[in-house]
Amino acid sequence: MKSTSAGLSVRGKLLCGLLACVFAFGSAQAAPRQTARSKQKAAAEAARAGIQQKLSALKKDITRTESEKEDAADELAESEEAISDANRSLRELADEQAATNAKLKDLATEEERLGNTIAAQKRQLAKLLREHYVAGNEDRIKLLLSGDNPNRINRDLQMMAYVSQAQARLLNSLRANLAAVEANHAQTQNARDELEEIAQEQKSQKALLEKEKGKRATLLANLSSKLTDQRKQASRLEQDEQRMSGLVDRLTRLIREQEIAAAAERKRQQALAAARAKAAAEAKERALARANARREERERLAREAAREAAKTGRPVKPLPPPKPEPEETRVAEEPPKQEAPQRSADTALAADLPSGAFESLRGRLPAPISGKIAARFGAKRGDGPTWRGMFIKAPEGTDVRAIAAGRVVFANWMRGYGNLIIINHGGEYLSIYGNNQTLMKQAGDAVKPGDVIASAGNTGGNEESGLYFELRHLGKAFDPSSWVRF
Repeated sequence: MKSTSAGLSVRGKLLCGLLACVFAFGSAQAAPRQTARSKQKAAAEAARAGIQQKLSALKKDITRTESEKEDAADELAESEEAISDANRSLRELADEQAATNAKLKDLATEEERLGNTIAAQKRQLAKLLREHYVAGNEDRIKLLLSGDNPNRINRDLQMMAYVSQAQARLLNSLRANLAAVEANHAQTQNARDELEEIAQEQKSQKALLEKEKGKRATLLANLSSKLTDQRKQASRLEQDEQRMSGLVDRLTRLIREQEIAAAAERKRQQALAAARAKAAAEAKERALARANARREERERLAREAAREAAKTGRPVKPLPPPKPEPEETRVAEEPPKQEAPQRSADTALAADLPSGAFESLRGRLPAPISGKIAARFGAKRGDGPTWRGMFIKAPEGTDVRAIAAGRVVFANWMRGYGNLIIINHGGEYLSIYGNNQTLMKQAGDAVKPGDVIASAGNTGGNEESGLYFELRHLGKAFDPSSWVRF
């Protein structure tokens, strides 16, 4: 027992060192990381910049022959756009806040789970270390000197190797869990920093909203009589209709071009996916072949060692554990991970919907808003042109919802329609929502049926609060009453 009491084996010393590191770890706190939220936000805005530039140029092209201050409602444009932006920002910030709070709750739960797991692994490791200290290498030495059946000695030595491997796996698992705790601390700090950022932005947006509401109220009071007179002018209504038709025609052409580009991109992505799948299958086959070859080689060596031991009467020397596959080989054969493709300005308006999807919903589309229909398609507008859509009265702030899946292709203030949002449903079908107080979506956003896309208002110089709604196909307005369940 002298050799045992003199000290631990080399492996035992290594275990002691690892255990000391493990117990010392828990007190260290991860350094706070800078929040990634602002970077993600900047990246999202940069991704939108291209399409916004295209749409701004398109809008300017439509109104290039009109005087900037020709319409009294134009004086409201800046405030109404600012109110819309502030309301949308506040809603987005509230959603972010809720998601971040939920994330913090999940992180706290995960930290508790990891803490319990680490505590159990520390106890298990301490037990293994004590047993190793007491046993030392005597069991293995006795086995080698016992003169027992070589095959039995080989089996027992293999079993000891398996125990050693189990201990190594425990240590690796413990190290991984400790690293997970560190990452959890960093994520928690990042989430708290994000909540602070959100609170500051909410404060700023609320102040801006109140300022712009006051500005708009003052302008409305000063322009009241002028707005009333202009609403009665047939020429103004005709100009509004021409402006809308011009916008829709240009959007239709742009969407058509982008859908062709999107189809080509889908085809390219499919080819890449097929190539990746083929490469992954080939890599798997090669890895399986190598694993089989290594297994067969170890079996051959084991048989030779057993035969040699039977001849000489010496104990069978256990085979060394299999060498891990070189890291560079594994990395080289892993197929590259595919990231979701960013929608560029050249594809941001394509709907990505199957052909005929919108037409199949005829007669079953939900109403975009709850309210009273004040004007129907085809009805006369005083001495002016007929209504090209429907006006639905509703209190200011009432949710406006998408009638079907699609992609937002326009979200901006426009003379005669105020804060306007247009959705592409594929097949050259568009739904149009005007006079909104707030636009909740931006150009390029995908929407699902029933998504809140805006809130009702009376922007653009409209007299009453509500929603102006149109459906168009191939650029032409048509009666929504046979399509939508009002």
